[in-house]
Amino acid sequence: MEKKDINNLIHCNQKEVSKLYNANRDAFLNFGKKYGLSYDDLCDIYQEAFIALRKHALNGKLDAVNSSFKTYLFGIGKFMIFNFLKEKKKTTEYKPSKLGIHDTIELVTYEFEDEELSHEQSLLQMYFKKLGKKCQEMLTLFYARGLSIDDIVEFSDYTDSSVVRSQKSRCLKTLKDMIKS
Repeated sequence: MEKKDINNLIHCNQKEVSKLYNANRDAFLNFGKKYGLSYDDLCDIYQEAFIALRKHALNGKLDAVNSSFKTYLFGIGKFMIFNFLKEKKKTTEYKPSKLGIHDTIELVTYEFEDEELSHEQSLLQMYFKKLGKKCQEMLTLFYARGLSIDDIVEFSDYTDSSVVRSQKSRCLKTLKDMIKS
């Protein structure tokens, strides 16, 4: 994520924050249509996602994020949509998008393809792709997107933070064991 965007969020540069907010709003509303939510609900979710992203900036959680501003914002929004649907007990047919979790994994990986990868990075990339989808999702949310354990609980189907911690630990152990073998 670009440092200038993070700084604008932290220092509340109103003009720049407004630009960031408006630059991604229409794209998010179009992205959210496939979940069958009303325009007003999607507007509310977008605003909440943007506020959550700003809180992450203020808490220093965005410094190590490798994804773009838009990808990170849409990831937060997507989990808020899922949470909203879960609360309303709505069901929707999931249609993969360009910014789905698994596509985001590819986007994060793609950012490094132009550079020469070290042996360790190559091993990590190769074995990460061999992990199950749940583990890929968990590790991406925590390490690539920089979501906290509590954020993952809030925006996913996990029941509490201890479940998320143990799942993350198991996934990380599995990945380490695969790399060592």
